[in-house]
Amino acid sequence: MAEPVEAVLFDFSGTLMVTGPADQGLAAMFADAGIDLTEAEVHEWARRLERSGGLPGGHFPAVIPEEIRATWERRDLEAAAHRNSYTWLIRHSGWPWPELADTVYESRTLPEAWTPYPDTLPTLRALKEHGIRTAVVSNVGWDPRPVLAAHGVAALFDSVLLSYEEGHCKPDPVLFKTACERLDADPGRTLMVGDDRRADGGAEAVGIRTFFVDPLPAHERPEGFAPLLAEALSRAPRRGAPAG
Repeated sequence: MAEPVEAVLFDFSGTLMVTGPADQGLAAMFADAGIDLTEAEVHEWARRLERSGGLPGGHFPAVIPEEIRATWERRDLEAAAHRNSYTWLIRHSGWPWPELADTVYESRTLPEAWTPYPDTLPTLRALKEHGIRTAVVSNVGWDPRPVLAAHGVAALFDSVLLSYEEGHCKPDPVLFKTACERLDADPGRTLMVGDDRRADGGAEAVGIRTFFVDPLPAHERPEGFAPLLAEALSRAPRRGAPAG
């Protein structure tokens, strides 16, 4: 019989929250810069940036150019490498406004660029009500805490572990071990929830069970956490009762 669940670890992007289309942010940026484009032109540039892989939180580039390969491989360990990787991709996508590359990058780290999945808050609240400890464990080169806070998510977590702060990226077992230590949780009584079977699946090396979701647009995944919540709560220790 599986052990009770006393802690749940969550990936950030594509698991708890997802980025929306880039059109709105780009339209505001162009307006601020005094660049007059039609809605269709803004839409085309948004699609072009998305295809380039130059938007944090979006699709990775199909091929990593040799010019940035070394920097790209460090992107989730160093904030400067993260910014430099994505702004390089923006500038080399045919983008004719190189002076705005940093602005595009920064716009993708703002709260308004992100949307929680519909069941993110209800799931976290239910886990908290049952005394199950939670942490964010993310491969990321910028600080998503303001995004989590703006959407009411941050206060529901007991800890946040970011690869660029911890010096380790998933699937490195060190990151998962550290998360369990921060939560004072037994790996055998912990779940890892993510959308990347390679990165998040690394939790299995330290005895953590895994649960995977699809990184779909928010409206296409209204109840992705339902099976996770059912499993976690069915095996949660009773409040006030010892876990063992």
